[in-house]
Formats: sequence, C-alpha cells, structure tokens
Amino acid sequence: MTSQPSRSRLGAVIRVTSGNFIEMYDFFLFGFYATAIARAFFPAGSEFASLMLTFATFGAGFLMRPLGAVVLGAYVDRVGRRRGLLVTLAIMAAGTALVAFVPGYDSIGLLAPALVLLGRLLQGLSAGVELGGVSVYLAEIAPPGRRGFFVAWQSASQQMAIVVSALLGFGLNTVMDRAALDAWGWRIPFFIGCLIVPAIFVIRRQLQETEAFKASTHRPTFRQTLQGLGLHWRVIGLGTLLVVMTTVSFYLITVYTPTFGKAVLKLSTTESLLVTLAVGLSNLLWLPVMGGLSDRIGRAPVMVVATALTVLTAYPMMAWLVSGPSLGRMLAVELWLSFLYASYNGATIAALTEVVPAHIRTAGFSLAYSIATALFGGFTPLVCTWLIDTTGNRAVPGLWMSGAALLSLVATLCVYGWRVQPRRQAVAAPA
Repeated sequence: MTSQPSRSRLGAVIRVTSGNFIEMYDFFLFGFYATAIARAFFPAGSEFASLMLTFATFGAGFLMRPLGAVVLGAYVDRVGRRRGLLVTLAIMAAGTALVAFVPGYDSIGLLAPALVLLGRLLQGLSAGVELGGVSVYLAEIAPPGRRGFFVAWQSASQQMAIVVSALLGFGLNTVMDRAALDAWGWRIPFFIGCLIVPAIFVIRRQLQETEAFKASTHRPTFRQTLQGLGLHWRVIGLGTLLVVMTTVSFYLITVYTPTFGKAVLKLSTTESLLVTLAVGLSNLLWLPVMGGLSDRIGRAPVMVVATALTVLTAYPMMAWLVSGPSLGRMLAVELWLSFLYASYNGATIAALTEVVPAHIRTAGFSLAYSIATALFGGFTPLVCTWLIDTTGNRAVPGLWMSGAALLSLVATLCVYGWRVQPRRQAVAAPA
C-alpha cells in the first residue's frame, strides 16, 4: 500500500479518472443523439428500424470489451497501470474521432455506417480495460479502510461526464433549431470531445505507478494471464453476475433515458435532458457516499439491500410512470432508480477488486465487467426498444432491470454467503 499524502492521492484520482470521463461522455452522446445518428448513418424504412440499427451499433462496441479486457488487461498487468492506461486512451481517441468526423450516409453510402461501426469497436476495445484499469489503480492507492470510497470515484467520474454532456445538449437545444441540430448540430459535442482528448492525455501522462504494482515481483506473460483466468473461472463468472445489476441499471437510467423520454413517453427534449442531468448529479452524490458506507458496514449488506429493493420496485415504479407520463413522475422514478444503482455500484466495484487474485487483477476485473456489459448492459437500449415494440408494454424496461438485479443478488449471496474464496481475501488490501 502506498503512503501517498492526501493531496497526492487527490491528484492521482483526478488524473486516472479523466479517461473515464471522456469514455462516458462519448457513450452518453451516442445514446442521447441516437435518433439523429440513425438518420445520418442508418436510414431505414421506419423510425423503429433505423433506431434499432443505431442501438445495435452502439451495442456492438460492447462485444469488443471482453477482447480488450483480456488483451489489454494482460498488458496492463505486465507493464504497469500507468503505461497501460495511456495506451487505452489513445485507442479511445481514435474511435471518438471516427464517430465525430465520418460523413453521413447521403455522402458516402454504406461506408458511413461501416466507419461508425469501426469507431464503436475501437471504443469498445479500449473501454474493455479502461474501467478495470482505473478501478484497480484507485484500489491500490487507497488508504486502509477507504477503498470503497476511493474506487467509487471511478464511476463518479462517469457521472460528471453525463452532467457535462447533458448541459451541453441543453445549451445546443436552446440556441439551435431542431432542423439544424438533427442535420449537423449533434456533431458539435463529439467535436468538443475530440478537443478534450489531448488535454486528458497530458494529464494522464503525469500519473505515477502504484506502489503495490512496483512492489510486485511477478510480471505475468500473456499466456500466464490466460492460464490464470482459466484457473479462476468461477470467480470471473460470479464477478460477471455481480456486475449485471450495475451495468443494466446504469445504461437504463443514463444512455436510454433521453430516448425513452422522447420516443416512448413523448416528453420534450428539454424535459428529457433535465431528467438526465438530475440523474447524473444524483449518481455523483450517492456513489462515493455508498462506497464509503460499504467501507464501514461491509460490501455485502449494501449490495443485498440494493438488489432486493430493485427486484421489488423497478417494475412498479416504471408502471406508475407510464400510467401518467410527466416530468415530475419521470424525475421521481429516475432518481429512485439512480439511488438503487449508486448504492449497489458504490460497493460492488470495490468488491470486485477484492475478490479477483492480484496477479490477474486488471485482466480478471475487466473481463468480468466486460462480459456483463457485452451481454446485458450495452444492449439495454436495444433490448428495451425491442421489448416495448414487441409487448406494447411501455413499463417493460423495469422488468429488465429487476431481472438483472435478481442475478446480481444471487451472485452476492454466493460470494459472501457461500464464500467462494476465504473471507480474509475479501477484506485484504490489494497486493
């Protein structure tokens, strides 16, 4: 464990989470401007088909995450947290530039959606290890008894990105007319993201390697990392299930919310933006609070209560919302779901850094998180759009979230009740 002073730790937290900020900034923009992106790159015979193609492309990026988790995760575990996180930022920047600058379908035909898909795949490859690398770094610099609080800032940085992008979207919606915004104005936030990347690269270059990594004498090869992942498959599997609730609820209440508010509930763009902004601020508040609470009372109590409440309340709250759509109701429902998400996530991310063995910590964490995101979270907008169209039930996203919470509840009971690993490993400092 490093003996960094508080000011040094604060600087390290800001530097390491800056990449997470730009990652989620781009991801959120893709979801918020999904209808405009659909018209620009995926013209189809119906709005539903066009939107489905757009969300399928959004989800395709998540299929690259497991590959990024294994390949780039093994690289980070071998060369160090600092060098690895610089590489992931460079890959992420390339994907962002593609989405921002590719001409529309009307200009270059099928090449347009192909290049956008390539951009999303590059973003997915980078994101596969970005979150895990940042979480492990924060866990390794955290002082004793504060790991939950420190690691929670990984997710909190993503909420800052949501707040910034929502404010930017609100501003553009105010100063631009709808036709201009749909035609080209939606690209402006992506251009701004490209301008931010060089500054973040400079900031991240100032990162110091963690003392925990420098003290480690074993640098696993790629083959050894693969063997370690295979040996600890049960831990990786349970870790994947632990993350299902986190990833589904996050993409439901952030990326999908603007589309749900506009396309399903028929609320205005401004109202949907205000709700999204409130959700980002709520997440930003509750994540470190609940991470800190899990340091005091343990990860398991927080995780069990949050998942159980989600199973019981997600669908009834959504049903209440769609029975009389309004800004007030949507705000109330989204803030409740935000509290449940932040409570669970605040404890879970730290828990995952604790149950994965040290020598494959980045690769193992990233693989578990990436599989859950690829199979569940990343396709949440697509699944919800399809479920609503198929069933005619506008509240059905609540069932999707409840099902995810049930899987994570079972996994939590397995990890902490049946103790797949010795209890002492779950509370020891990262090595």
